[in-house]
Amino acid sequence: MKRTREIQVLFEADSVVSGYGALEVLHGVSLSIEEGEIVSVLGANGAGKTTFLRTVSGVLDTWEGNITFDGEDIGPLTTERRAMAGIGHLPEGRGIFQNLTVRENLDIGLGLRKDGAGEIRRDRDRLLDLLPALSEKISDAASSLSGGQQQMLALARAMLTRPKLLMIDELSFGLAPNLVEDLFELVTELRDEGGTTFLLVEQNAGVLEISDRTYVLKTGNNDISGSSDELKDSHELVRSYLGAE
Repeated sequence: MKRTREIQVLFEADSVVSGYGALEVLHGVSLSIEEGEIVSVLGANGAGKTTFLRTVSGVLDTWEGNITFDGEDIGPLTTERRAMAGIGHLPEGRGIFQNLTVRENLDIGLGLRKDGAGEIRRDRDRLLDLLPALSEKISDAASSLSGGQQQMLALARAMLTRPKLLMIDELSFGLAPNLVEDLFELVTELRDEGGTTFLLVEQNAGVLEISDRTYVLKTGNNDISGSSDELKDSHELVRSYLGAE
């Protein structure tokens, strides 16, 4: 269920310019996210979506413009400090350690938590209740999981760090439509139960079904933005930016 109540701005990017070496990829991208929203960013390959996430997380420098999070200018902060402030980043490719068990993978990254083992255990149990397929394989090697289960594991691991904002790059990549639908529904449940805010970068138009608002990037620039409900009915959007008929 999409949220309709008025909420506070948690994140804002204002005219952000960034890139790699001498190559400028983002040419002044702007977007905002309200607390508790699911916001999606759509665009074709090369539109700058991944570059934007890397800039927000601090992997890439912000050349121009400003990024604020929870009322603070995060431009001077390192990647680690941004993570500690509550910005989570789940990159494309999952980053699962195949030779470790499901439980061991979940434990990675808990160094960011400042609370006790009991609270961490409760969070883990809550996530596993939502993900029975992982619970059943908690002691198995991650290599035994299907692609969809590995993506669930990566998402659960990111959620255990308790991010205020979780940015996810191509959650649906390489997965069958039924698995993508399950993952999108899981994101909605995590938002509704825990209040986590999500920024989903996708080429999959299905994300419009769960997101509150959507931005479309084209060659490193803002092109279209608006209510996801309105944009999902736009045949021009699907044809022009998602490569579909």
